[in-house]
Amino acid sequence: MASSLQLSSSLLLIAAAALLISPATSQTCKSQTFAQRNTKFSNCTDLPSLKAQLHWTYDPSARPNPTLNVAFIAPPARPEGWVAWALNPTGSGMLGAQALIAFKDTNGSAVVKTYNISSYSSIAESRISYEVLSKRAEFSDGVMRIFATLALPMGDEKVNQVWQVGPSVKDGVPVKHDFSPENLNSKGTLQLVSTSVEDKNGPAAAPTSSNGSGAPTGAQSGNDSGGSSRICASVLGLYGALVLLGVSLFLGF
Repeated sequence: MASSLQLSSSLLLIAAAALLISPATSQTCKSQTFAQRNTKFSNCTDLPSLKAQLHWTYDPSARPNPTLNVAFIAPPARPEGWVAWALNPTGSGMLGAQALIAFKDTNGSAVVKTYNISSYSSIAESRISYEVLSKRAEFSDGVMRIFATLALPMGDEKVNQVWQVGPSVKDGVPVKHDFSPENLNSKGTLQLVSTSVEDKNGPAAAPTSSNGSGAPTGAQSGNDSGGSSRICASVLGLYGALVLLGVSLFLGF
């Protein structure tokens, strides 16, 4: 009898632990959702640090200049903190970065502002070298989202990108971020155009036609349910395995 009680207690603990597995912890860029149902991008990537993700569509045929439409998603270092995504036309680090920084304004709404990062000591809101055609920010569930469309120079096939998160904002100015390895390694190259016709993993081109459902061909819907379905299936599979384990052990006693 004591053994059966111990078994039941163990199974309950396992089940409780399974319930604590949140789909958000397993979420990838392909399972990201957006509040606006018509928000779609041709590509997305899980960035290698700071739990950040980037969705983007590059349109080299746009005139007068090619455009890059992005959604950058990351949790701030603290709820009152900030997140940043930038392109750097002159280097690979933060110095020289043309940044979009989002944080909660004094009224609680999310805002995104532009900064030309010319110094490590201080920053100030300023124009950047890329024309910003649109920008906005959203904050919910502990995550900040930057949406923006930039006009890029003709002929760019790849760009240097930098991203960052910080702990707080003082008097409307983002406070310095941490200098942990994760913060210092938050940079990389964004490949805009596939370098080979055989490169199946290269970035997709901007969609040009409709597939009949309202979503452009090749575009990823912000409300993609495929990733969420896979996550739900995995969780349900775990529960099923726990139930079978409990029944087998119980019958063995």
